[in-house]
Amino acid sequence: MPTRDTAWPAGTPCWIDYGATDVDAARDFYGSLFGWEWTGGDPEYGGYWNALRGGGPTAGMGPLTNPVDPPGWTVYFATDDAAATAAAIREAGGDVVVEPMEVGPLGSMAIAADPQGHGFGLWQAGQHTGVRVFNEHGALTWEEAAVEDVAAAQAFYSRVFGFRFDEIPDMGDYATFATGERPLGGLGPVEPGLPTGWAVCFAVDSTDAAVTAVETRGGRVLHPAEDTPFGRFAVVADPWGASFSVLEVEPEE
Repeated sequence: MPTRDTAWPAGTPCWIDYGATDVDAARDFYGSLFGWEWTGGDPEYGGYWNALRGGGPTAGMGPLTNPVDPPGWTVYFATDDAAATAAAIREAGGDVVVEPMEVGPLGSMAIAADPQGHGFGLWQAGQHTGVRVFNEHGALTWEEAAVEDVAAAQAFYSRVFGFRFDEIPDMGDYATFATGERPLGGLGPVEPGLPTGWAVCFAVDSTDAAVTAVETRGGRVLHPAEDTPFGRFAVVADPWGASFSVLEVEPEE
């Protein structure tokens, strides 16, 4: 089981959470789909829950802070200084939607948007270091953004996080991003019929079984399962319209 119990390096996608209109129903959907257990829900933290795999946090969930927003997933990037990164976002042409704020002893967070309007979060770790279980069934394995202007997005995220982009041949301007040797995620153009902005991808033991489970639980398929050089992949939406991806991965020792 791949795990990490220390803060992620700055610029690394380090946490994801889900804003729900019906937290209990969403917890039931994702818990049964991915085998998650739950901890938290305390009023002092706004009814925020942590999803666990093997005892380690893998995602968060809470009620939408703005009831007019649609339910959906947010990708958070690690930072050593949330205030400084928020300033860099503004200098690069983005917006800070929620100013950096402390979440008790757990850490500090902020919500921002890039110049094309695609939202993401910042997390400065305290006691909560972010995702601790990953790359196994029901845990985060990849993050990527679909954007209208690829070159502009690359320039923005490079300026804010220091990303290097490496284009993948024959994938239509899709590139991975990294701050070191290991790719951290991807960024590419919008594809017809698929969502825009940042998306989360969960590892699963069987993509076909996961797609069937989503449909059985009231979700729908946005991109049918297909084999790719990286594994069998599909894009789906939950019963409330929030999209996410699933990717079949080989278990890691």
